[in-house]
Amino acid sequence: MTKKKAEEKKEETKAPVDPMEEQLAKLPKDVQDKIKALKLKLDQFKDEVLKKFDKYIVGISLLPPPKPKEGEKEDKERIDLLILIDDSDSQKMSKFELKDKLSAIMENIAKGMDKNLYTQTIILSELWQSCYDAKYDLLSLVAMGAPVFDRGMLQAIKIAEIHKNMVLKKFEKYIVSYVLAGSLTQGRATPTSDIDVWIVIDDTDVKKMTRAELKDKLRAIIIGMGLDAGDLTGIRNKLNIQVYILTDFWDSLREANPIIFTLLRDGVPFYDRGIFMPWKQLLRMGKIKPSAEAIDMFMHSGEQMIQRVKQRITEIGMEDTYYAILTPSQAAIMMHGIAPPTPRETPEVMKDIFVDKLHLLEPKWIDMLRKNIQVRKDIEHGKVKDLSGKEIDDLISNATEYLERVKKLFGQIEEIKEKETMLHVYETIVTMIRDCLRLEGVEKAQDTEIVKIFEQEMIHTGKLPEKYLRVFQDIIKAKKDYDAGKLTRSDVENVRKSADDMIKQVVEYMQRKRGKELERARIRVKHGSKYGEVLLFDTVAFIVQERDQETKEVSKAPLNKDGSIGTLEKSSLEEMEKYVANVEIPQKVFIKQPIFEDLKRIFGKDVEILLNY
Repeated sequence: MTKKKAEEKKEETKAPVDPMEEQLAKLPKDVQDKIKALKLKLDQFKDEVLKKFDKYIVGISLLPPPKPKEGEKEDKERIDLLILIDDSDSQKMSKFELKDKLSAIMENIAKGMDKNLYTQTIILSELWQSCYDAKYDLLSLVAMGAPVFDRGMLQAIKIAEIHKNMVLKKFEKYIVSYVLAGSLTQGRATPTSDIDVWIVIDDTDVKKMTRAELKDKLRAIIIGMGLDAGDLTGIRNKLNIQVYILTDFWDSLREANPIIFTLLRDGVPFYDRGIFMPWKQLLRMGKIKPSAEAIDMFMHSGEQMIQRVKQRITEIGMEDTYYAILTPSQAAIMMHGIAPPTPRETPEVMKDIFVDKLHLLEPKWIDMLRKNIQVRKDIEHGKVKDLSGKEIDDLISNATEYLERVKKLFGQIEEIKEKETMLHVYETIVTMIRDCLRLEGVEKAQDTEIVKIFEQEMIHTGKLPEKYLRVFQDIIKAKKDYDAGKLTRSDVENVRKSADDMIKQVVEYMQRKRGKELERARIRVKHGSKYGEVLLFDTVAFIVQERDQETKEVSKAPLNKDGSIGTLEKSSLEEMEKYVANVEIPQKVFIKQPIFEDLKRIFGKDVEILLNY
């Protein structure tokens, strides 16, 4: 394992950061030391309180030291704790009776542990009511604490309060309401709950941009501030911010949008300019009622949803399962080396290649592919309107089985291609070595001797570098290993790369060798300011005449027994090159007397023969 991976693994296995430790790190050094010294006592207090009142305790946090009153000295030994109580289930006594009773018990527990330990108890209904009344002192107090125990509410209040202050500082004139909502205000908070906040922006006086532009611009900045608040508090990736412009919010309210109704019923305003709370009160009084149009819209929305579900189910059969098996089928055809056919032709091409010719695929898979394509066609042409759940299940099940079989087919095709590649590499190299040796005068070389002859004729004589002997030996060994099933796919690829380099070098050598031999059969001439040449073989001659700087004319003629050139007929460079590539070049070429007369006939009386050109 590399050092980097080991560090990453170690990082992954680290224990989660204790929220209290993270908060303590932000406090002054002397306070940190003081808190660490009392941590054991705080843990004992927490355990004792939870043991007695677990279901009521929302959170316990450590508060900053209070400012001393005028004329009094700061009590440096004093430790203040805030206990947040859930009173939503209080039935046997009033909420404030519950608060007074729990406050007294909390204080006694604290004093029994340390005379310097002070407690302040707040019930949730008291905290929320202060927000309804636009009094945010308690909210700020809760947000200032460092959590000792938290079911999720303390961290939600802390990050929301910090985020709210950041937003108001920059956009106060636009912000109508900042509201905490979701499970936290519904009494369902857990340490893993998202922290849902809603922000309403006043767009009624927008002049320099459209309402949509205002919403998008402020929304991007406000969400960015949420990330900053997460960094400040260490509460990351939990703040879920919804931004509404006032006109949209009002339209949703008139349309009886259930989300807006839930927000008004359960939301707690952390900031309000007199809009949210009146709406909340009107909802409580039953004054906000959905219109007949809104009721009708919501009534029919169910039918619309069902229709969309049916449409989506049909699309699954028409598009999703269709392409799920068609596309891999075409991939298999391409892997075989054939361009992908049209969807309609794909089953027949699959059958022709993989069922009939290669015998790799069973006919039932082609039937399954045909059926899938037919279903899409029937839906597209309106023959089938809807698909049942069972039909969709069958299509998905068939597609899953088909894909598993096609994966196996890919492996079978790869094996065939590997074998073809290995055979092609081996046969190409052996054939080229034989051709190369033939140029050296070795007409025959047995398979068992070809390596030895190649070494003697081409390597020891310095005609090819010694590394190509090793490459040739490796290719022969690789062919044997492949036949024995010992060669991997990467081995085949490595052999192919080595063979490509060797083939290039051998071809270049043969071309040079062939070029030198060809010079024996070439007569170069000059006639006037132009040049030409004659290539003499055993029975035919090729004549190349220069017409201008860019144009050459090629002719050919039979070569007579007396050495003369017969009647010329039109030819081409391509025909000449093809003939040269396949003909055996004579070891010796003799120029007889009639040739000189023919050169005058072809090129003119002023023809000159060039030597050592």
